[in-house]
Amino acid sequence: MLKIAVDAMGGDNAPVEIVKGALAALDEREDFMLVFTGDENLVKAELAKYKYDASRVDVRHCTEVVTNDDIPTSAVRRKRDSSLVVGLKMLKEDENVGGFVSAGPTGALFAGGVMYLGRIKGVMRPALCPGVPNVRVGQTLLCDCGANAECKPAYLAQFGLMASAYARILGVEEPRVGLLSNGTEEHKGDPLHQEAHALLKEMKGVRFVGNVEGRDLMYGDVDVVVSDGFSGNIALKSAEGCGKAVSALLNQEFKKSLFSKISYLFVRGKINKLKSVLDYARIGGTLFLGLKSIVVKSHGASKARSITPSVVQAVDAYRGNLIQKIEEAFAAAGVSGSEGE
Repeated sequence: MLKIAVDAMGGDNAPVEIVKGALAALDEREDFMLVFTGDENLVKAELAKYKYDASRVDVRHCTEVVTNDDIPTSAVRRKRDSSLVVGLKMLKEDENVGGFVSAGPTGALFAGGVMYLGRIKGVMRPALCPGVPNVRVGQTLLCDCGANAECKPAYLAQFGLMASAYARILGVEEPRVGLLSNGTEEHKGDPLHQEAHALLKEMKGVRFVGNVEGRDLMYGDVDVVVSDGFSGNIALKSAEGCGKAVSALLNQEFKKSLFSKISYLFVRGKINKLKSVLDYARIGGTLFLGLKSIVVKSHGASKARSITPSVVQAVDAYRGNLIQKIEEAFAAAGVSGSEGE
């Protein structure tokens, strides 16, 4: 049976919310089991709170935890018995483990992923690819959002190819790909983005539709937005902040007076729908594209309702043969990359 390893000790709300959310994923998908990595006593204490199929849950005891205070590469090398490292090692060594989910430190997870799993042949740089909620009640994939602050044009072209393969796994037959820039005109952007534009335009397997702006990210006119990690992270955090600001402003307005409170009763359904559209938790975590195995990074502050879709992401990506699809896309496009780049 397919196994998904889950870092029970990663994140601000571990292990309480991690265990709760992961167990809920068992009801979302069949024929897979969870393997929690972490302090066995703490994990089993949380498991005791719930009813679940015990045949679909296992615990791998670990004595260490990688925290945000640790230097990423050093922690991965030094804390070999941490819940994060043990999960990655299981993913590499056990053929039945199809994915790993962690809300632990991004830097350590990224470093450990490259160190233990390696990159898909031809991939110059793995990238973080989250789904951003859009107004069409779907998601727009943003690749990259923080793994690579400095990029070369070829990296961005590869991001478009990998994210397109991922979008197809999610059911988009011909994903539309845009390049995040400071204007939609073809000549806009610095030399990096101008050259990336030219490469994406010619890339086989990428339906490139041109430049897009930050405001397009949540509208849904494109399925994939390609970005360097620095700009992508700013765009992602801005979109998250916009959602929080809208929610806060609406709450303020509807609490101002008795009339406002009564008015809310008539628009409550629409408001709840808006909040649902802007809710990142419904989408789950962020997939690392370019690694040889499925790794999903959940937000460090994730609650159970975000962990559940993160586990589902790992299951679906594995069963959708995402790694193979990326390999096939690279082969069809004739893309090759150097490990040293």
